[in-house]
Amino acid sequence: MTHQQTTGTATSPLRALRSLLNPYGLWMIFALPAGAMTVAIFTSDDPTMLHQMIHPSGEFSARFLIVTLMATPLTMVLRGWRWPQWLRRNRRYLGVAAFGYALLHTILYLIDKAGLDPVITELPKFYIWTGWVAFLIFVPLAITSNDWFVRRMGTWWKWLQRWSYAAAVLTLAHWAALNDWGGVTPALVHFGPLAALEAYRVWFWYLRPRGVAAA
Repeated sequence: MTHQQTTGTATSPLRALRSLLNPYGLWMIFALPAGAMTVAIFTSDDPTMLHQMIHPSGEFSARFLIVTLMATPLTMVLRGWRWPQWLRRNRRYLGVAAFGYALLHTILYLIDKAGLDPVITELPKFYIWTGWVAFLIFVPLAITSNDWFVRRMGTWWKWLQRWSYAAAVLTLAHWAALNDWGGVTPALVHFGPLAALEAYRVWFWYLRPRGVAAA
């Protein structure tokens, strides 16, 4: 076998992986949990199944948001590594997926409440209004996550996208306050790595001694 044949054989799995991870393949992968939740809701004999899917849909929204925001600081920490660069190139897709699961989370919540009055009654609760505000922030971020808006909005697009950090803080508060603050531990476990990376990012750009060379 020639060197060229060996190289071709070695790189073929990589090419197949890249083909899978094109936008359409990514959307299929991102949609798998939502598909599983939908199947469970429509096929289960448990009448509470829809209610049970509210929290997992919110968790997946939070996870996609965390990965989206981790992309940039990860490229700083792991310089030269390919997968953080891949995350950064695809963070718009990840952000839209975060919105998609937030939308599913909201729809399931509204169906479960089965009326406007219960929704309004719960609105003043901390763990409820923080979730609603986070969702409202998500909406313009998702709508503008395409090349047309990037070109039309210019520098305003980046300003708008920075609101994703406010959405992350509100999502953390929403999750932590669930069940009389029983969600604190899982929320911190999920958001802890993002907080650590953002702390490093702040240190790198604003606090580190200027004489220290970049790692």
